[in-house]
This record gives sequence, structure tokens and C-alpha cells, in this order.
Amino acid sequence: MTTDHGEPEAAAGGDSGGDTIRRTSFRRNRPTDAGWPTASAWKSFGDSLTGDLLEVTSPLDACVGADAAVTDPVFRALKNPYYIGDTPGLTQTIGWLDAWTTQPSAYAVAAETAEDVAAAVNVARENALRLVVRGGGHSYQGTSCAPDSLLIWTRRMNALTMHDAFVGTGCDGAADPVPAVSLGAGCLWGPTYDTVTRQHGRYVQGGGCLTVGVAGLIQSGGFGSFSKWYGTAAGGLLEAEVVTADGKIRVVNARQDPELFWGLKGGGGGSLGVVTRVTVQTHDLPDYFGHVSAWITAESDGTFRALIARVVEFYADNLFNEHWGEQIHVGPDRSISVSMAQAGLDDATVHGIWDPFFAEVRATSGLSLGDDPEIVTMPPRRFWDATYPPRASSVLTDDRPGAPSNSCFWKGNQNEAGWFLHGYHSAWLPADLLAPHNRADLSEALYRAAQHFRVQLHFNKALAGAPEEALARSRDTATNPAVLDAFALAFVFQHSEPAYPGVPGHEPPAAEAHADAVAIDAAIAELYLLVAKEDAGAYVSESNYFDTDWQHSYWGSNYARLHTVKETYDPDGLFFVHNGVGSEHWSADGFTKRGRSQCGDGSTW
Repeated sequence: MTTDHGEPEAAAGGDSGGDTIRRTSFRRNRPTDAGWPTASAWKSFGDSLTGDLLEVTSPLDACVGADAAVTDPVFRALKNPYYIGDTPGLTQTIGWLDAWTTQPSAYAVAAETAEDVAAAVNVARENALRLVVRGGGHSYQGTSCAPDSLLIWTRRMNALTMHDAFVGTGCDGAADPVPAVSLGAGCLWGPTYDTVTRQHGRYVQGGGCLTVGVAGLIQSGGFGSFSKWYGTAAGGLLEAEVVTADGKIRVVNARQDPELFWGLKGGGGGSLGVVTRVTVQTHDLPDYFGHVSAWITAESDGTFRALIARVVEFYADNLFNEHWGEQIHVGPDRSISVSMAQAGLDDATVHGIWDPFFAEVRATSGLSLGDDPEIVTMPPRRFWDATYPPRASSVLTDDRPGAPSNSCFWKGNQNEAGWFLHGYHSAWLPADLLAPHNRADLSEALYRAAQHFRVQLHFNKALAGAPEEALARSRDTATNPAVLDAFALAFVFQHSEPAYPGVPGHEPPAAEAHADAVAIDAAIAELYLLVAKEDAGAYVSESNYFDTDWQHSYWGSNYARLHTVKETYDPDGLFFVHNGVGSEHWSADGFTKRGRSQCGDGSTW
């Protein structure tokens, strides 16, 4: 293919101590540039692949200015996350207010082998192309798409292999064999749980949302319903096959390229290389999995304050341990919603914990306990089984003809398919807030925050209370260390139905979204009065697009080490994502490298 490495742009030179300082920058090619490959070059490249080279379009483009006969079928389809995942011109999030709107790449490599990925990396590097990597396509921050780019699409790389006793490459004699599963980068967590847990009776720590991509979740750290029991998904990574910016296919683990291996465990997807396969530890199943759901409302602000305080106390005394994960929400409508998951407890034990609490709620004047609370305990192999009757009301399936029977997703996640975000914040809340002398301050902060917007507490996305083995695995990752000492990850966010500029009846709701953004900022500000932002951090996959201190928020003290990994394996910045490692050296769209000062001896600063 033709090669053009962009045009360096020189700034004024100078003289300082005998060194000439020259500022240079680098610009990637777009389809309108002379350096963009020719049509015949693209064809030749496509012919060399095992997979396919696709010219990418988005179904949303045909909806701009169209009538309902065109738009309605597309926007109905956008509520099926499997349809979105199988369409290279779409992403699971459609856009974010004043931030980004999904736009398709110019071309996509529908990769089937690591060699396909390596070929795409080489083409992007040699032709100065903007590169995008997409597996599940769930990025809230728009990192799964970019206009005028080459997309490496790993959806077809979905092989799964179980191992009874896995030892990493080059690790013979240095690591004990462990049960594991190898997963292609195109695997999704729903079908993975179906195979690993339902069919083989093992547990693999993955995501809660069943249509999230395996590789992307692990690279972001990764939390599921039972992370309080097993730790993060990144902590379970034993080995990865990854294509680096030089086009090499590397197998990395604790002995081979150990710093790159560490960086892939929570350093964020799309920044350090293209992961093509992961091997992840599997675990014995507990005796039980289960969940508890309830909805409580208060008639007055006073009773709501008291309810929040009681919930904080109940959680601290009964649920702050390895067994309990998932969520409790505190709402501006004076509501508390409970959606908790548990591992390892039988039905009698669960009822023994919750029945007295619900009885107290029923007996308290000014409180209302919605429908009867749902308490379900089940065999772990049936937790992700869409055919299991207790699951029928909570699981949806891919409704397209011929779809695999294990292409299912939680009903509660359907509102995330194709959503348009108005704002999003996350913050880890340290466990010392649960100490008796701090509970009143925590309760009051939650009350004040909920006056502005609903606050969600995700207990499985914080690891205080986890077993030491799980903590040790998770500690050896790039994720912000704040996760280790936190009892919950707090979220404040809002979204609307799929929206796209120029589509009648489906335009982004600008006024509503701006009002929500203001309220979301006000709510998180109340929590920052309790825990300073620099201490609370944020989870890279679910965080504020506009965070200007993202390096510290996402990775804390780990960022300097991550940046060194980036400079070692991708010194020219081939891999770029918004607020990803090394992205501070690039323009917001990833096309122009910000100049560095170069001295006469060739060094840069």
C-alpha cells in the first residue's frame, strides 16, 4: 500500500545553551488526503486477509431526514444489543451530549485471525491511518468508533477452549497449573457464561452485562455480579495474545513481556495493543447464587433521611462481605431500590438476613414496601440459563431469525442498547465511611446528592470485604488502587432513548440533557464533599467524558508505570482512545500529535 507518514509541522526554532529546539507534530491521513491508500491498494489488502475488508456504513445515516417508514425499523432494532454488535457501523452507545456522536469508520477489517489483526496494524502504521479497535462496542466514551478511520473488528474471533490445567507459555516450573478458559477477542460474556458455567460447571469472572466484549472488559479492569467474591476480571488474566504497534503477535504473561501483560490488566482497551485472545482463570462454583429485589418509598424528607441511615446501617452490619454484590439506588423521589446478588448463601440464610429488615420497613410509619420483595436462590449453573423458569422474567434473547439460543441479555440492560448519554460520573467510596462514627455523614451525603439526582451504589465494583486471595489478584493490576479499599462505586448518570442528529423524532433531547447534566454534576459534588475527587477516583469504563484529571482518576499511582509501558510498546502513538494512556499527546480526535520539544542531542521533553 502507499505510504505517507503525515506532514511534520515545524514551529519557531531557537537557541538555548547550544541546543536547537524544534517543535514538530504529526497528522494522520484522512480519505481526502493524498496519503490515503488508493482503491486498488485497499482491494489488494483485503484480498490478503483470511477475514474480510468491509466498507463501513451506518444504518443511522440513511435515517437522517427520512420518514418513519425508514427510521422506525432501525430504531426498533437498536434495542437489540446483538444487532448493534453485529453491525460494524454501529456502537452500543449512540452518543454523549456535547461530546461525541457515533460515526462509522471508512473501512473495517473483520478479523478472523491474529495475522489479520497484525496486517491491519501494519497498514495503519505504514499509511498513517487513525486506527480503532472494537469487540463488544460498549464504550461510553466513543472509543469504539471514529470517522475516517480503519476499524479492527474482532467480532468473528469467538473461539472458546476450556483447560483443566493451564500453564502460561514459558512459565513451566514457575507457575502451578490452574483451570482456565481461553477466549477469542470477539467473545461476549453471556455466551461465555453459558459455556463455562452452565455446560462445564466452572465460574469465570466477567462482566454483569451479558453483551459486553470479553477482551475490552478485562483491559478496563472488569467487574461482574460476584466480583466481591472473586475479584476483578483483570485479576484473573493468566495470558494474552496481543498485536503491538510494530505488528508483532506476542503472547504475554507474568514471564513474557510482563510489563505489557500488567498494563493489559486494567490499563484500558485500545491503548497498548490489540488483544486477540485471553486466557482467564476459572474457579469452583459456590453452592448457591441468588438475588434480592425490592422497592421502598418514604412519604416525607424526614422519613427518607431515616430510611437512608437505616439502609447504610443494614448494609454495614449484614451485607459488607464477600457474599453480596450489585446495587442499591437512592432516588430523588424518596425511593430506595434494592437489586442485590449473592454467592454462597442458602435460602434460609438469605431470608434470615432480609426478612427482619423488610418486616421493620413494613412496620415503620411513612414507609411503603412496593410489591413483595423477591428473594431467589438457585443452583449456580442456572444463574445465566435463559431456559430456567425463575430466569424467564429477567432475560431477553436475540430475536433475529437464526440467532443462537445463548444470545441472551438481562431485561434491565435493554435500556442501555443504543442509549444517548446526558452525563456520567463514578467515584469509589472508602470502607471507613461504614464505621459507626462515619455513617451519619455518609447517609447525609447520599440524602443531599439524591436531592439532585439518583445515586447508584454498586457494591460489586469495589473490593473492600473481598477475600484476601481475590484482593491479591486484583492488587496486581493497573486499576486505580482506590478500588481495593472501597466498599462501593457510586454512580450518577442519565440517558435517553437512541438519538441521532438529523433524524426526525429521534433528535438528541438537548434541553432535557443539559438540565440533567447540571443536576448530575450537582449530585456528584455532594459526594465529593464527603470524599475528595482525587481520593475517590473513577472507573475508566464508566466515568465522566470531560474529566480533565483522568490520568489520576482512572489509574491513580499506577499511571506513571502505564505511561512507561505505552512509550515502550507504542512510542509513536499508533493506538489512541479518548482519555487513554498517552492520549494527552494527541488532539481530541486522535489525528494530530501535539508537538514535543526536541533538543539538539535528539532527546525530547
